[in-house]
Amino acid sequence: MSRIYQLLFCISWLAFCWLAMMGVHELGHVLGGIVTGGSISRVVLRPFSISRTDLSVNPLPALVVWAGPVLGVLLPLLLWLIGRLLRTQVVASLQFFAGFCLIANGAYITGGSLEGIGDCGVMLQTGTPLWVMWGFGILTVPAGFWFWHRLGSLQEWWRHPERVSEQSAWFMLLSVATLVVLLVCFSAR
Repeated sequence: MSRIYQLLFCISWLAFCWLAMMGVHELGHVLGGIVTGGSISRVVLRPFSISRTDLSVNPLPALVVWAGPVLGVLLPLLLWLIGRLLRTQVVASLQFFAGFCLIANGAYITGGSLEGIGDCGVMLQTGTPLWVMWGFGILTVPAGFWFWHRLGSLQEWWRHPERVSEQSAWFMLLSVATLVVLLVCFSAR
C-alpha cells in the first residue's frame, strides 16, 4: 500500500504544481496589467486548458506579457527563500515548486518563441528579440533542474515509499481536487 500512497501523492503534487504555476504566471499578467493602467477583462484558469489573461485596455503589452513569466519564476523563488529563512518543514516542497516554475516558464518562452505561441507571439509582435526569449530559457530551465538536483535522488525517494504517509497522500489529493473545483467555479469561460 505504501507504493500506492507514494504514487497518489506524486501525481497529485505534480497536478497541484502545474495548476499553481499557471496561477502564479497569470497573476504576473494581472499585476502587470494593473500597474501599467490596463483593464483586465478576464482570466482563464481552467484545469484542462491553457491559462490566459485578457485585457480590454493594454497600454504596455510588452511589459504585461513579460510580467507573467518573470513573476512566474520570481514569486516561487521568493516563497522558497522565505521558507528557507524560516526553516519551515515545507521548504523542500517550495524548492520543488520553484524548480517546476523555472522549468515550465523557461521552456514555454523558449519553445513558444519558435512558432510565436501564446505569450511568445505577443513578445515577438512587441519587439522582443528571439535571443532575449532564448536567454530567459537558458537561465531558467537549468536553474530549475539545479533546484531539483539539490533535493536529492529521485531513485532514493522512489526506493522508500514508506516516507509518504497515507495522510499526506490523501491531503495532497484533496488539495488538488479543491483547487480544481475552485478554478472551475471561478475561472472565466
